[in-house]
Amino acid sequence: MQSYTKQTPLGSPAHPGPGAVQMRIKTSASPGERLSQTKSMVIPDPGQTQKPITRHRRNQSQHNVSDISTTDHPTILKGEYLNKAKIADGGKKLRKNWTSTWVVLDVNQLLFYKESKQEALTNLKPGCKPEGIDLCGALVEWTSEKSSRKNVFQITTRSGNEFLLQADNSTTICKWHDAIKKTADSLKAKGWEGVFPGKPTLRKANSTEFLSRHGSDSPISKEPKPENRRSLIFKLNYSASDTADKNGVKNRLKKFISRRPSMKTLQEKGIIKDRVFGCHLLTLCAREGTTIPSFVEKCVQAVEKRGLEADGIYRVSGNLATIQKLRFLVDQEDELNLDDCQWEDIHVVTGALKMFFRELPEPLFPYRFFEPFVEAIKTKDDKQRVQAMKKLVHQLPKPNHDTMKLLFKHLQKILTKSLKNLMSTQGIGIVFGPTLMWPELDGGNMAFNMVYQNQIVEFILIECSEIFGPAGK
Repeated sequence: MQSYTKQTPLGSPAHPGPGAVQMRIKTSASPGERLSQTKSMVIPDPGQTQKPITRHRRNQSQHNVSDISTTDHPTILKGEYLNKAKIADGGKKLRKNWTSTWVVLDVNQLLFYKESKQEALTNLKPGCKPEGIDLCGALVEWTSEKSSRKNVFQITTRSGNEFLLQADNSTTICKWHDAIKKTADSLKAKGWEGVFPGKPTLRKANSTEFLSRHGSDSPISKEPKPENRRSLIFKLNYSASDTADKNGVKNRLKKFISRRPSMKTLQEKGIIKDRVFGCHLLTLCAREGTTIPSFVEKCVQAVEKRGLEADGIYRVSGNLATIQKLRFLVDQEDELNLDDCQWEDIHVVTGALKMFFRELPEPLFPYRFFEPFVEAIKTKDDKQRVQAMKKLVHQLPKPNHDTMKLLFKHLQKILTKSLKNLMSTQGIGIVFGPTLMWPELDGGNMAFNMVYQNQIVEFILIECSEIFGPAGK
């Protein structure tokens, strides 16, 4: 191709005017021809892709821009959200806690941000200080034992820190694994790991985790120096699979449980005492060798001694904290003095007695007697109703019968002081109806059952002498 130039005559100004173009005729297209050092402008071919022209021949002859290799440049990933967990700090195991973090791969380190920089600017936060991992001498390997999640790989640094990175998308996590591994390997090839003398690269020699997902790209660990062998072995053992530790804990627990004394031995030594509250009435009476629990007798005696004329006796609630304290002492100690000043409030004693009956595993009126008592109270004839009630009461187990007899005789004494304590038969029936009897299954109408519960207690209280016999018998 030939181009025509207009020569500037001698003596003319060095800089041509706006309309003048300084050009020269190029007669040869040989690539080796020396280019002129004067300013020139070549009219390009419209269909030809332009390449950068170097001013100096030396640069043009020795280098070609298109031939420059990019393998020497480190891989840099701008940022992406991944799941991260730090499982070891300087060789010390940490509890695994997965968090979503913004990961950025820099020249020789991996940076973790709480959020992306764009989000930080949007939220007007002063900035997010990242946590960094130095990839010099780091070990990058896929793992399936450190987490039940899929797509997990581990980064172990020279200082003994261990991190897990995970993503649900396999393509994403493979991209990050390859980039981080490539960066660590390139730093190792350049000898950058020598910046930290005396710290050998960690590698698990017997681990099955060190299996690359893409074939034989696993790095070859160097033989550690003799003076560092002991520390390396310690770190390897510490960061190895903890299956043996788990088995050891299980064995120690089995030995501890096998050597644990039985409940009977603890009871014989007095370490664990049998409960009073929540114990079955038959079991409690058999243990005490009586037909009436001693706690019920003590409460009844205390109320008859100093509470028959108390306003709203059994209706007014006592202090719940004091009642719970009394309950605890009853379960732990054999001797109980209800005349102590801390039980001065008689409503605490009556509250504890009601709590005892409510917490029985089976009520004072046993489950199998609930329906017969309901049918008996429905009897219209008064004499037949009394006889039906009396027959059922005498069919009760001995502890239930004797305890019921003591309680209803006591409640009759409460009624003799009704002008003082303002308690009536109906009031006592409302208090003790759901306390002394309830159905085994709550499938029925609760309000319907409560009506019969109150009526049964009220009727037995009225006919107490006829059902249980005269007082003193």
